[in-house]
Amino acid sequence: MSFEIFVEILRAGTLLLLGTVGEVYAERSGVMNLGVEGMLAAGAAAAYATVVASGNPWLGITVACLTGVALSLIHAFASVSLYANQVVSGLALCMLGIGVSRLIGSPLVGKTLPVRPLPTEPFIISAIAIAVVAWAVLNNTKIGLAIRAVGEEPATADAAGISVVLVRYACVCFGGLMTGLAGAYLSLSYMPFWAEKLPAEGRGWIMIALVIFSAWSPIRAIFGAYLFGCAEALTFSLQRLGMNPYLLKMLPYGATIFVMLVGASEAMRKRLGAPAALGKPYIREERLV
Repeated sequence: MSFEIFVEILRAGTLLLLGTVGEVYAERSGVMNLGVEGMLAAGAAAAYATVVASGNPWLGITVACLTGVALSLIHAFASVSLYANQVVSGLALCMLGIGVSRLIGSPLVGKTLPVRPLPTEPFIISAIAIAVVAWAVLNNTKIGLAIRAVGEEPATADAAGISVVLVRYACVCFGGLMTGLAGAYLSLSYMPFWAEKLPAEGRGWIMIALVIFSAWSPIRAIFGAYLFGCAEALTFSLQRLGMNPYLLKMLPYGATIFVMLVGASEAMRKRLGAPAALGKPYIREERLV
């Protein structure tokens, strides 16, 4: 493997890792967010638009993260406070995020960044470090214990004095923040330009599949993200050998469909270690009856 391919694997996998770690936390608390694709696109558009307007990439990253949090709050309010179906709410959020990205991104077509694209190395190091810290917090702290308790047995956690609503809101918002950060990395470093084509290109769905592939573990997500990144990176290399580029581009998405089909089975999800309360709204009154 050449050094150039190795670097491309790291670059592609880092984008996936950032969003996957955030979604792992959301799902470990019991909330499934299928709006990742929309949040990723909106975060990328917000970051790019901010930098074009201000020339400040750090402000762009901040705005992208806040955009992800704002969108995730909509999903948290619908699914946690209003007990809405999480699949329906997530899909609606996905469409909303895509709409926001197109609204923000339309005036940006053809405009270049007024500053140099951000280097990828800090994002790569940060993504791996965040994943390791997220794993340590989830498995070795009281905060992680509370998150896991809410995702497994929310009624028991509630009886123990843990706020199910607070934990789920916090985890969903963390997922939005990480997806927004992934969007900033996408448009300011990984693909630092803007075109009419939607920037996310299905990567948000790959992140959701990676949560299942990693068995809801941030540390396993590192391996999964860079494995999928390898598939994307090899696409460009194998094209030089005369292989069909469209067939090659299908590989990571075909793997995503397979993983999501496996994860659609409740029995298989339990075998893989999915949180018992994943996708199930917690209505406190039910415990009091």
